[in-house]
Amino acid sequence: MSQSNSPHSPKSSKMRRKPQQARSQARVEQILDVAEKLFQDIGYEAATTRAIAAHAEVSVGSLYQFFPDKEAILKALAVRYMQTQYQRFLDLHTAQSITLPLSSYVDRMIDVFDQFYTDYPGSRAIFEQLLDTITWSAIEKIDDFDYQVVTELARFFHSRQSSLPIAKCEHIALVITKTITELLWLSLSRDQEFRQELVAETKLMILSYLKQYLDEENNG
Repeated sequence: MSQSNSPHSPKSSKMRRKPQQARSQARVEQILDVAEKLFQDIGYEAATTRAIAAHAEVSVGSLYQFFPDKEAILKALAVRYMQTQYQRFLDLHTAQSITLPLSSYVDRMIDVFDQFYTDYPGSRAIFEQLLDTITWSAIEKIDDFDYQVVTELARFFHSRQSSLPIAKCEHIALVITKTITELLWLSLSRDQEFRQELVAETKLMILSYLKQYLDEENNG
């Protein structure tokens, strides 16, 4: 994702409070689910907080208990996407994955990213709207998820190849993460055939790159 130069102030675009009880959490999730659908169906600008509250069957006052404005809802949606993607990435790194052939690991890793976009087709529109609406400083938490992925990936590479310094593993992980996300992001704007071809090419490129650093003989 590219940085935005939007002049909007991010100071109000935070959740007013985080829900502590299950009932409140369910209400927040309902608001986010409805907002996500409205943003996709009628667009961000047309979807008012009043409309979101009405479709979520909560009062406007209840909505404002958690979200001061639409920007806060938009950011919360993006964070929810990133949390989901990061958890899938963590689930990939089982004890058995350390001994997988490198080609199998690369296939699975990139499939995690690609499957996320398949399961959440609206995520691209949400992220684009976020970047168009508020400043980059307001989405630092989202950017943090990228670096959590980098850190986890570097830890995994070091586990597979302990001779590689962790700092080098972090550099490799950063290159891989940014390359994959940018290419898959590009693929979302094209037809399914193009997307599948780009995913396959991305796998070939990442595998070739990793072979320069990870020794297959030490793993399986």
